[in-house]
Amino acid sequence: MEISPAQLKERMDQGTAPLLIDVREDHEHEEFNIGGRLVPLGTLKTAVEQLDIEKEAEIVVYCRSGGRSGMAQKILQSAGFNSVLNLAGGMLAWQDEFSQD
Repeated sequence: MEISPAQLKERMDQGTAPLLIDVREDHEHEEFNIGGRLVPLGTLKTAVEQLDIEKEAEIVVYCRSGGRSGMAQKILQSAGFNSVLNLAGGMLAWQDEFSQD
């Protein structure tokens, strides 16, 4: 399942945002982020036990364009997390929709 940038931004603006996990690399996160917890995809499998997140928590994973976060979504679902959404189009779609150009 996916969530659109508009849907996520609306929830963030209302204060009802799910837990955000950014699966990009450090340098990507430093360039631009929306406040998500940085857990690069390459570390997610080993970090999943250390995340200290309830299995029932609603989570949105995101990356640059949606590919890595799709893999992260599968990893988290395999680990027993019940409500994991992928940000459709990732940060590219977010920036396209909300950039102040």
